[in-house]
This record gives sequence, C-alpha cells and structure tokens, in this order.
Amino acid sequence: MTAPAHHPVTPDGRYFVVDGRLWRASNPGLAPEQRQELVNALMGARRQVGLAVKAKDAEAERRARAAVDAAKRALGERGPVWWTDGAPDHNRRMVANTPYAQWYAGLAPD
Repeated sequence: MTAPAHHPVTPDGRYFVVDGRLWRASNPGLAPEQRQELVNALMGARRQVGLAVKAKDAEAERRARAAVDAAKRALGERGPVWWTDGAPDHNRRMVANTPYAQWYAGLAPD
C-alpha cells in the first residue's frame, strides 16, 4: 500500500513509518491499473472481514482474511520482497532497531 502523505517514507522507498514501526510499501513496479485492482480487492476483503466478525462467522472470516493476505502479497506488502539487491526485509520492525534508525532520528518531529 502506498504510504499516506503524513507518514515518512524511507529514502529507498521500501517502507513507510507509523508509530515508529516500518511497514513495507507496495511494489512501485506494478502497473497503475493492476495496483488499483489489487487495492480494490484488498479493501473489499477487509470489508468482508468486518462483516464476518460482526456475524460471528468464523469460516467467512477465515476466507476473508485469506483474501486480505493474498491481495497484500500481490501488492508486495507481504511475502517475498519486491526489490532485487538482496537487502533484508525489515517489515513490521521498530525503525530504531534497523539500518533506518539514523535516518529516522534525523527527521523533524511532527
């Protein structure tokens, strides 16, 4: 998922930071139409999760969560990394415990 404008993005564009935690950005190599289709699928699956939880339907929730995961993997936000330089994945890690710590510490506070 592309980072919202108010979240800092790492200099290499691989992550955005929310509450001090890195989140992997969508693969920038996706065609705009493909990316939009995947985002639409992701949003639809998230709605289905909410409906299933509200209905207390465990099987529907399981299917909806699987659809969320599939969309996020297709977007490049989960699963194998989309970059090719061999750099490790720091997704969901606290930025202070990654190679991005110095960059993040140097950002102006909000």
